[in-house]
Amino acid sequence: MAAAPTLREKIGQLLLVGFRGAVPAECDVIVRDIREHHIGSVILFDQDMAGPLRQGSGGQGDTVDSGGPRSRNIVSPDQVRALLAHLQAQAAVPLLVSIDQEGGRVNRLKPAYGFPASVSHEELGRLDQPAETYRQAALTASTLADLGINLNLAPVVDLDAHPENPIIKGKGRSFSPDPEAVARHAAEFVKAHRAHGVLCCAKHFPGHGSATGDTHLGLVDVTATWHERELIPFRRLIAAGLCDVVMSAHVINRRLDPEHPATLSRAVQTGLLRDQLGFQGVLMSDDMEMKAIASHYGLEQSVLLALEAGIDVLCFGNNLRYDPAIAGKAAGIIARAVESGRIPAARIDASYQRVLALKRRAGLA
Repeated sequence: MAAAPTLREKIGQLLLVGFRGAVPAECDVIVRDIREHHIGSVILFDQDMAGPLRQGSGGQGDTVDSGGPRSRNIVSPDQVRALLAHLQAQAAVPLLVSIDQEGGRVNRLKPAYGFPASVSHEELGRLDQPAETYRQAALTASTLADLGINLNLAPVVDLDAHPENPIIKGKGRSFSPDPEAVARHAAEFVKAHRAHGVLCCAKHFPGHGSATGDTHLGLVDVTATWHERELIPFRRLIAAGLCDVVMSAHVINRRLDPEHPATLSRAVQTGLLRDQLGFQGVLMSDDMEMKAIASHYGLEQSVLLALEAGIDVLCFGNNLRYDPAIAGKAAGIIARAVESGRIPAARIDASYQRVLALKRRAGLA
């Protein structure tokens, strides 16, 4: 009989971490995180936005502007395939390998690297032919499956709800202003991925489409602009059994929680999404290093508030800033919180079991 997992092994399954390196020889840090910190998920990027580590600073994770992005994890199809095979070989429990491959401008697997061209949600919604949405999503899913990527951080189910939205409207990431149209197209997107054995993540709960700011850059308040219709696509997907993972938004909506942004809000993640909408799958945070969180909360506070809110998987893209020790830091924060009694061990186990159930559905665990 296999030994029961340790607390640290369970905690590792709650972490999704980005890393530097395109070939095995460059991946010592992430291999260490997989082996020693038991991380359960990784995320791929094509460009490294953080810049190189500052030489001689003595501070882990200290970064300097390199004058522009550089190559990160993606060079070619064969290279990605070999990289992921190497990482999976290090993992006692197979990894969830995630990527933001929405299509259009949010597209890590670009034609320049030898991948098929993709179409944005906005273009597909304007065309409004669900069969074409399915066809385009199936092309994406087939590409991901061939590489060994098993979780697409898409579809975006935010509404095209504000003309001045820079990060959803501005990047063509919404299918439509109409929530029923968004739900229709998102359902085809998910079905196409499932046909190829790839999981999907609906984002960003409870709705980022009405925002007028970018949570990468700071806290965004949607209290005056958010509308309950932004929940409709989530409701439809959950009711149809088409939600594998739901990603939180870092927006603050004082009508839902007067104090905390959605990622750190128990009222939003547990009260609204789990209790009212009935979602029982994996809740994933948006990148915890985005400034909406990182500029207002310390690492320890944000990690613990997210867990207390109901988040199952904490995302550290490690790309807005780079910290080679982030996995160990986050795991240590959680372990100490359990040991001190702040976070019940049963709370960690609940998220661990949801992650394992998700991996089983993907044929991983």
